This record gives sequence, C-alpha cells and structure tokens, in this order.
Amino acid sequence: MIYVENKDLVIPGQILADDEYYSGRGTFKENGKVCSSLMGLVSLRNKKLRVIPLKSKYVPKKGDVVIGKINDVRFSMWDVDINSPYSGILPAFEVFGREKKELNRVFDVGDVLFLRVVDVDEIKKAKLGLKGRGMGKFKGGIIVDIAPTKVPRLIGKKGSMINMIKDKTNCKIVVGQNGLVWVKGDEDMEQLTREIIHLIEAEAHTSGLTNKIKNKLYLAIDGELPPEENPQEEEEEFVLEKPKLQDFKEELEQEEKEEAERKEKEDKPNIAEVIEELKRKNKSKDNTISYGDNSNNSFILNNK
Repeated sequence: MIYVENKDLVIPGQILADDEYYSGRGTFKENGKVCSSLMGLVSLRNKKLRVIPLKSKYVPKKGDVVIGKINDVRFSMWDVDINSPYSGILPAFEVFGREKKELNRVFDVGDVLFLRVVDVDEIKKAKLGLKGRGMGKFKGGIIVDIAPTKVPRLIGKKGSMINMIKDKTNCKIVVGQNGLVWVKGDEDMEQLTREIIHLIEAEAHTSGLTNKIKNKLYLAIDGELPPEENPQEEEEEFVLEKPKLQDFKEELEQEEKEEAERKEKEDKPNIAEVIEELKRKNKSKDNTISYGDNSNNSFILNNK
C-alpha cells in the first residue's frame, strides 16, 4: 500500500509506502516501511519510490557540463567556482597543452566559462577542461542561478521548454548542470528570461507548467495570449540529465565577423565617388581628358 501520490511534498521520516514498494534515492526502509530521508517531492515509477530534494548543492560528476567563474589565477592553473561545495580547477595544460603562456592573459579573475568536468578525485575536487563543442569564455550576458535538480524541468523534454524561451525572447541561453544559466540578448529580454527561469524553478513540481510559461511569454512580449492549443502535456520526471551542448561560441564569433565586415564596408571608399572626384579635379586642369580611355582608367584605379 502507498500513502502518498506522485509529486507530493514530504518531510524526513514520513512513511511513504509498505515494503511492496522499492526504496530509491532520498528514501530508506524501516520496519517494512519505505520512509523519506529528506524534505522534497515524491517520484514514483514502477513501484520504485524516490524523493527529490527541494534544494540541493551540485556534486560534480565526470562528463558534466558546467558554468564556472574564475576565482584565482595560479602558476599552472585557474581556480574555478562551479556553484558547489566542492572546488574546481582548470589546469593550464588543458588549455595550452605543453605551450607556456601567461594565464591571466587568457582567462582572468571574474571571467565566466563553459566547461566540462574531466575528472573528479576522492574528495570531489573537479578537474575541468575546455575540449568539446561550444566550450569557452562567455562575453556579456547575465548569469541566473537555480537549483541543479530543476535543470531538467528548465530544459524540458527534448529541449521543448528552453527552446520555447529562446525562440520567443531571441536570447542565447546556455544551461550548466550545476544550476547556472547564461543568458544573452536585449536587456529587457534578459530580465524577462531571468523571471521565467525563476518561475520554472519555483513551480517545477506543478502540472501544466509549459502552457503557463508560454502564456506568460506571449503576454509579456506580444500583449496577448497565444492561439489556443490542446496538446496533452506529458509529465516529466526530475532527473539530472546532460543538457545538449549549445554552440554559442560559433554564434558569437559569427556576430563579431559580421560586425567587422560591416565596419570594413563603411570604411572602404566608394570607387564611383573617387572617380567622380578625380573627374572634377582633372576637369579644372584639362577639359580634354577622356574617361573612355581604358588605360587612363586603369591608371586612375590602380593609383587611387
């Protein structure tokens, strides 16, 4: 017999079910009963009970993708805050290989990076690296902090929630498994995205959340609700899965390239205007000059 329902809020020591149910993470068995070991939300699947904590700290695992902030620059490594009780380090060789460079010329205190956990030692210290698509330093934008356990709800099934937010706000969004989210866009859209992310965090356990977020986005941006749809929203389990890597780095590089091309175009002289100016200057000296002469034109163009 079970005494709770899926997504019920429970407290430590509360009896959840008899021993015909299995004890999962966040629970324990005592006298033939499955009990909660913490305060959180019930997750039931195939007679296996788990309790997902309402608040938790990130514990690094090999292969995780995280967002970190440089705390200190040492002789051969950077100290990185990864939003965890455990520290992170980015060794210089993970960035340069055997080449020697001044570390603070590459990443300095305060820089925010998108990283991968390469390894975790026995005291949970995380060794970090930058190998992988999209890894590197963020430029601009804001950082939003949420509970790591709510990351899957923010991403949604197959990226449905996060893609909806990105498409409607036109913001670039990168999600770390350590509960840090990078957002870059127009200032108003950055702040709206921050509010939306915190709303998802606060109401991650509620049903119908996708439609609620969609309505809020449309009202805030368009001033009206979206067209009515009736798809059945699937319930999502709070499992800390790896978010898909988003290649924000290539997008930023493309932005910089387009800006450079625009400036180059603005600075480049207009050939037609140069020829007209030369015509005016030479006309005053020699009214017989002919611009139908290809050799003269070639000389003018090559010596502009």
